[in-house]
Amino acid sequence: MAKTLIERLIASLLVVVGSLVLVFCIIYLLPGDPVLSMLDPASATPEMIANLRHQLGLDQPFYVQFGKYFAGVLQGDFGKSLINSDPVLPKILTHVPATLALTLASTVISVVVGVLLGVLSAIHRNRWIDIAARLVGLFGISMPTFWSGILLILIFSIQLNWFPAMGSEGVATLILPALTLGIVGAGFIVRMVRNSMLEVIHEPFIVTLRAKGLSEKAVMYRHALRNALIPAVTIIGIHIGDLMAGTVVVETVFSRQGVGRIIADAIMAKDLPVVQGVVFFSAVVYVAVNLLVDISYTFIDPRVRRSSSTPS
Repeated sequence: MAKTLIERLIASLLVVVGSLVLVFCIIYLLPGDPVLSMLDPASATPEMIANLRHQLGLDQPFYVQFGKYFAGVLQGDFGKSLINSDPVLPKILTHVPATLALTLASTVISVVVGVLLGVLSAIHRNRWIDIAARLVGLFGISMPTFWSGILLILIFSIQLNWFPAMGSEGVATLILPALTLGIVGAGFIVRMVRNSMLEVIHEPFIVTLRAKGLSEKAVMYRHALRNALIPAVTIIGIHIGDLMAGTVVVETVFSRQGVGRIIADAIMAKDLPVVQGVVFFSAVVYVAVNLLVDISYTFIDPRVRRSSSTPS
């Protein structure tokens, strides 16, 4: 178990370093000059452009720029914004709580609704509850978040006046964007749990448990569901990573000051250091969530723990 964990930690570290290199290369090769977006094109002279490029270190070779950036990242320095000279890392961390709150709220909605409907759909296959659950899953997967978000604003904010349409202060402003993202996650989880449960309930050990006299409720929820959760946990992990990385569309629709809103504004302003910082932050979040998902497998299914501890 310890050996497997160390191997996965090393692999995760390599992925993080690789993502750092890839992000820097992509930003470096992008067309356009960020200096031109910082100066007034009408009054900027070639000397002014050259001086600013020298101050920012953009006139140095690629390997020199990357070396300085990598050394700064190791010290927690992701550079400064080209627009207002604010340090990038504090700027990102300031907006993380809003995205974290949205992530947790939407994940709770996705897991509760998705697992519950998925289990009920599998148990009552081809009945009305199965049809309703599959419709919920189809709706969640098919509807774009910007469309469902606007629809929720029209119904619950404009028509019913129950919740505020925009902002990131207080619980009330969290409900509609959390529902928007929660419906999407629930759609994937419903289908995954349903399909996994349908496979598990026909396994020989389920027949044996029933033959031993266990109640149907105990068989389904204590044994079948636990064995069917691994695919669902994978989807949940991807969902959490996606949300924490910054949901640009939803945070823009609901005017939430989260990580997704930062990168949207930075892209529009061509603020490359901020874009680099947010993309690298997103990569770290994805890697960390995937590592936690891998570790959780050993607690959900003992067979995974035994296989990882067995010498090859």
